[in-house]
Amino acid sequence: MAKYVCMGAMLKCTFGQIPSTLMVTNPLRPMIQNKPKATIMDFAPMVNIMPFGMCTSLSNPTVASATSAAMGVLTPMPCIPVIVAPWAPGGKQLITNMPALLDNCKLMCAFGGSISINMPGHTCNSEGK
Repeated sequence: MAKYVCMGAMLKCTFGQIPSTLMVTNPLRPMIQNKPKATIMDFAPMVNIMPFGMCTSLSNPTVASATSAAMGVLTPMPCIPVIVAPWAPGGKQLITNMPALLDNCKLMCAFGGSISINMPGHTCNSEGK
């Protein structure tokens, strides 16, 4: 059963080298263990989605350029997420008129990375109680 996600959830990108943490910037939401619940709209780069260390995607122009300069040897460059659409699919419960973010949702980076939720940010059951 999917779990609700809240501030502090651990995220992973398929092209990132380290995990990242979800930031929920609206404190006026229902809470789980004193942490605000997230919605599918918590996807803003550098606000909600922090960098994943170094990026290894050749679709990232800085990685492609550095790799070309290194004569084809993959050269990771600093991650700056480029996200253009909300988390999907989202939960049935609405939080501030938006679908709740569940730990089975995914997010796509414009450079081809798939961002998933490794840990929802709390230790509650599936109802978030």
